[in-house]
Amino acid sequence: MYAKCFTAALLGATLLAAPALAENAKAPPASPADHQAQAQQKTFVGDLWRGSKLIGLNVYNEKNEKIGDINELLLDKQGKVETVVIGVGGFLGMGEHDVAVKFSELKWSDEPVRSTTTSANRPTTTTGAGENARKDRYYPDHAVLNASKEQLKSMPEVKYSK
Repeated sequence: MYAKCFTAALLGATLLAAPALAENAKAPPASPADHQAQAQQKTFVGDLWRGSKLIGLNVYNEKNEKIGDINELLLDKQGKVETVVIGVGGFLGMGEHDVAVKFSELKWSDEPVRSTTTSANRPTTTTGAGENARKDRYYPDHAVLNASKEQLKSMPEVKYSK
């Protein structure tokens, strides 16, 4: 009786392990060309921005007032970003007004936003992070658009077709 159970368990384990072993055997060894392509791919990252990191990026006007944040990137058929959808207003995602702005109208900054405030009649300058905090990032700190929040709210809302 025990011999039948042991044999059945051994057979089941063999059947389960066989596909995993077969997958490892099928992988061809990497050629030197594959290694070179992977190395080149890694070097491109420094010159390109990660699109996923642009989503949610804050947008400021030229007076360093936050006017919205990036909700969407719209690409042409060649893969070039043509339009940026900026969410304006709202609270916790409710009542937000999405507007489309040409990518070329935005200026991009790697430096944190600087705001000057007065405290007890003494001007102080604050930044979002230290100067060395942005050197290894693959996306800008924020975008700047020459428009006010009111101007953006008066623009037509973005409607997506099905």
